[in-house]
Amino acid sequence: MKIRHITAAIITAATAAAMTGCAGKSTQTARLTDCVNPLLGTATLWEPADLGYERHQETRTWGAEVFPGAALPCAMVQLTPQTMYHAGAGYQYEDTTILGFAHSAMGHWNLMELPILPVTGDFTADDFASGFSHERESARPGYYQVYLNRYGVNAELTSTLRAGYHRYTFNENDPKRLLVNVGHNQGKVRHWNIEKVADNAFAGSQGGFHFYAVTSLPIDSIAILDSAKEGETPVAVVDFANNTSADPLEVKIGASYVSIDNAKENLEAEMLAKDFTTVQNEADRAWEDLLSKIKVEGSTDRYRRLFYTTLYRASLMPRLESDVNGEYRDARGEIVGNAGFRYYSNPAFWDVHRNQLPLLAMIQPDVARDVIRSTIDRGEKRDGYIPSYFHGDHAPTFVIGSYKRGVKDFDLGRAYALALKSAMVPGGQDARPYLDEYMANGYVADENLPECPFWEEHKGGVTKTMEYAYDDYAVAQIARELGDSANYAKLMERSNNYKNVFDPTTGFMRGRIAGGGWMTPYDPYYPYFQQMYREANGWNLIFYAPHDPQGILALYPSAEAIEAKLDSLFTEPYIGLEVSNLTGFIGNYCHGNQPGHNIPYTYYFIDRQEKSQAVLDSIMNRFYDMGPERLAYGGMDDAGEMSAWFVLNAIGLYTYSPADAEYIISVPLFEKVTFTLPENTFTIVKEGDGKKITGITYGDETVDGYFISHDQLTKGKTLRIATE
Repeated sequence: MKIRHITAAIITAATAAAMTGCAGKSTQTARLTDCVNPLLGTATLWEPADLGYERHQETRTWGAEVFPGAALPCAMVQLTPQTMYHAGAGYQYEDTTILGFAHSAMGHWNLMELPILPVTGDFTADDFASGFSHERESARPGYYQVYLNRYGVNAELTSTLRAGYHRYTFNENDPKRLLVNVGHNQGKVRHWNIEKVADNAFAGSQGGFHFYAVTSLPIDSIAILDSAKEGETPVAVVDFANNTSADPLEVKIGASYVSIDNAKENLEAEMLAKDFTTVQNEADRAWEDLLSKIKVEGSTDRYRRLFYTTLYRASLMPRLESDVNGEYRDARGEIVGNAGFRYYSNPAFWDVHRNQLPLLAMIQPDVARDVIRSTIDRGEKRDGYIPSYFHGDHAPTFVIGSYKRGVKDFDLGRAYALALKSAMVPGGQDARPYLDEYMANGYVADENLPECPFWEEHKGGVTKTMEYAYDDYAVAQIARELGDSANYAKLMERSNNYKNVFDPTTGFMRGRIAGGGWMTPYDPYYPYFQQMYREANGWNLIFYAPHDPQGILALYPSAEAIEAKLDSLFTEPYIGLEVSNLTGFIGNYCHGNQPGHNIPYTYYFIDRQEKSQAVLDSIMNRFYDMGPERLAYGGMDDAGEMSAWFVLNAIGLYTYSPADAEYIISVPLFEKVTFTLPENTFTIVKEGDGKKITGITYGDETVDGYFISHDQLTKGKTLRIATE
């Protein structure tokens, strides 16, 4: 059975304009930052052909949920436009008004702290948003620009790690004012304050976010405008003396999660003495240095742009949370002095443990090290469990995967104590949910709710069982590294628990109820938010055992049965049920959400590698510049996970089992890849234009099978992938 390969759509004029700096230049002369379009991923999917279903709901289908603003890699400040409250990354390409420019944007229903907006003329606390046009909007790494139609202001933004630089050019003689929306972010602001602290400075706090701002014009006053709507918070308006000056209004804002004094210190250390162009150029150089760690040659300009834009997206998270003096506010809310490492936000482990965090360990190992140190600190100061995120455990996967990739300057024993408690001790804020029944029965039972609507939250027993089994494997690898043979053996035995939810009569991982019976009726096509499956249907969990691919395949009667199952997965149509967080379908495979991302590689294990490549090529060709503007992803980026998937597959190395420091080899999009690791630089060369791999060598040695270890890559040799 053939798998259809989708032909690329024609690039629109808007997308072509965005790529002008990258196209037509040789690898030797092009700046890699010219290939990045920060607007990619900001659009939403609307058409049935893209979504996989007809739209009927009034609510917007979730897009990639990314922000287009100015930021450095893994920075505290992400200075970005806000077009709506309480949704996604705060910016949607199809929106027509801007509410302000916020200073943080995780890119997933979070943050958007301290939105500010240059204003003039008439406005109120409830009516201040300005219209804008994409024809007068531009973005590149470390820089964002847009013209605000309502106020006649050209807004430009750039940033450092902990400070944002605003430059607002008003029409001549228009009074310059600044609206500071202290009452709004993506959450609910309960406490805020703002005050003038010097002739050219104001400062304050918005919840736990503290700021110190220096303005190019002297401040006359700060007024509070109350909302006419009940329950709405007021806004602050900063008025300036000499406010009709011909010079732009410049605002430099330092941020901190510790104190206003630290925000001021951050500003002074990183930005205060610099002009806008200097800060912008420094941001561009920082991104150029990071992007140049992976240089690609050959292929098309489109794929080159997609590669560097997804590499950019995959390098924005987690966020820095410590200040230039080393201080940070810990999990108990206490201020910690310089602990010898930079403190980072808790990673979105469920989403990014699969590939974004392994990629981080490869290209920013110093950040990965400090993220692990931060994770240890957070776990020890909460309740002794390793921090989790959203669903499952998964931090141990990052810890041991990074350790095996050479990131070793952290205390593995302390990390293990947290991970072992999470695996063995039920209860507690960060413990695995339903761990007691998982340990007793070898699976998490589901509630027998035959009429369960897909949007309801329940136990997600199948997903939890399968993911806990993989988490057990990851913790076992730490135990093995530290010589804890007893717990290694126990956890490795538990890593087989995924088999307990396999139903041989259907060939699917199926929910079990208390007592051991199967969920009835059962429909593997029906998607759930969290009944049996977490944001998936039965098709997208069938082969999830990254640590034991041969074991899970042995549950089926033959290789032919497995191939038939896979063929059906990629060809039988999705049932068309409108689910806002499931988009990007090939048959029933959903690339727009994480649970099934390992499935395309399953063909490798039945000697049908070329079928895997056909699917991988279709995914890369179809799901990363969708929609009429070619600016939509086929699903949520989720803190860089979708982007990292593209990066790794585009160069032909994928983290199939992220707890293991090895990569499954596929056919790269590019003829040559040069990858700089801390230890050495290795290259990848593709020979031929086919999908079937006919031979793999590394240096002078033949690679046996399709996997290569990280240790091998650090030797700095050439990986040759021959195809036909």
